Amino acid sequence: MDVLLDTHIIMWTLFEPNRVENRVREILTNPENDFYYSVASMWEIAVKHRKKPALMQHSGTEFMHYCEAMGFHKLEIDDRHVCALETLFQREGSPVHEDPFDRILLAQAKGDGMMLLTHDRKFSSYEEPYVCVV
Repeated sequence: MDVLLDTHIIMWTLFEPNRVENRVREILTNPENDFYYSVASMWEIAVKHRKKPALMQHSGTEFMHYCEAMGFHKLEIDDRHVCALETLFQREGSPVHEDPFDRILLAQAKGDGMMLLTHDRKFSSYEEPYVCVV
């Protein structure tokens, strides 16, 4: 299975492995899975690092190098992802999920038929088969 990793999952895997739950470890160690990181995650890290380097100690470039060292494949943002963004469906009455980085990650997963592996419970409000909230 192709798995797109949410930014938090990648950061915890790289720098705080004790935060990675057993279910996530099972997915990450399954040799049948291929793992991807998004340029959107790299962008998010770069923005946060620039804004508050004490809180986000790694730059977007460092993040990219760590992901490559882990063997993760890079997923660029493409027009099919923007088109998929326009089709995301949240359950009626759910709080609006306004984080643009999160939304493009889900759109990328949807656009490419991947599973988005995330810890963010906000994704539970989407009626999309492309999300695995752990």
